[in-house]
Amino acid sequence: MNRSTWKVPFVAHHLLKKVNKVKQDGSNETIKTWSRASVILPTMVGCTIAVYNGRQHVPLFISDQLIGHRLGEFVPTRTFRSHKKLKTNDRKARRK
Repeated sequence: MNRSTWKVPFVAHHLLKKVNKVKQDGSNETIKTWSRASVILPTMVGCTIAVYNGRQHVPLFISDQLIGHRLGEFVPTRTFRSHKKLKTNDRKARRK
């Protein structure tokens, strides 16, 4: 369910402060955050934000195509390990 249109997009205040500080300094440092629910704003374009996925901080370069999405959408929390394929001999053995 989407947030109401009359409300402003949610962005953690501490994250917005860090983004504004990096923009003013002109530095190119990575910003660490745990706020996966924060919405990407146009002021964040050009920054690299490291989003926490439960194990580590994954760096994410913010481009103009990401505006309006949430940070957590681009950093998966679960690692997919392929479905295990059974050999034909194993299938026959299971039937017995």
